[in-house]
Amino acid sequence: MPLFGAHCSIAGGLHRAAEIAAELDSGTVQLFTKNANQWSARPIADSEAKAFKAAVRQARLKHPTAHDSYLINLAAPGEELFAKSVAAFVDELTRAEQLGLSYLVTHPGAHVGSGEDAGLRRVTEGLDEALRRTAGYKVKVLLENTAGQGTCLGHRFEHLARLIADSADPGRLAVCFDTCHAFAAGYDLSTQEGYDATFAEFARVVGLRKLKAFHVNDSARPLGSRVDRHAGIGLGRIGEAAFRRLANDPRFAKHPMILETPKEDAAGRPMDPVNLGKLRGFVAEAAAA
Repeated sequence: MPLFGAHCSIAGGLHRAAEIAAELDSGTVQLFTKNANQWSARPIADSEAKAFKAAVRQARLKHPTAHDSYLINLAAPGEELFAKSVAAFVDELTRAEQLGLSYLVTHPGAHVGSGEDAGLRRVTEGLDEALRRTAGYKVKVLLENTAGQGTCLGHRFEHLARLIADSADPGRLAVCFDTCHAFAAGYDLSTQEGYDATFAEFARVVGLRKLKAFHVNDSARPLGSRVDRHAGIGLGRIGEAAFRRLANDPRFAKHPMILETPKEDAAGRPMDPVNLGKLRGFVAEAAAA
């Protein structure tokens, strides 16, 4: 069975994310190691790192993962924002390494008018510098495919493949596949034919060995909308059947599959247990068939 989990809050301490994951009976967890809307944060104390690692062990979580700050833009053409983004990304890598995380997920960035080619070259430059400054770290960077809003890069598999191929240290780079983003970018996961074609194209362009984790989200907006709006499993335009296929795809049987779906419904009821229950139910149904 895949490692189903959710993005969990660190309110009350970093260790709380692992404890919440355990309460959800998860196999993995994703967290921010700091406020995602701030550039900097105080360093992680050794005691905090030890408490987090102990909570991960206690919960038997595999491949714990962080997502980096939304402020970081390694594609920024301006020198000031680019340098600030590289420094912040190095800090994110350092925090992830200190916590013993497997992966750090990042969006490739937005070229803000410089063009896709220049933007991708800039991202490569930023990644190379950040990886150079963190030589020897075990944490792997996962490039996340995007919906392609505005000038955001990463909405085509070719973008991800190029960033990996052009890297000075490609072994430290892989991919986190976001289902909502892929659908919004034009990859039709909603049908069996579209699902098969999408992953065949990913295998051809990037390579399945580079796909290490999933963000499992339905899409509130239509196919090819280029708008990033997540929905609960089966409650969006992708539909339940696609997630049933994904949860039972033998190629991804041991991959982390992390929810970034709305935390509550309109009545304020918690939805992570509901969405995780659906994913586990899809596996149970297939096993019983």
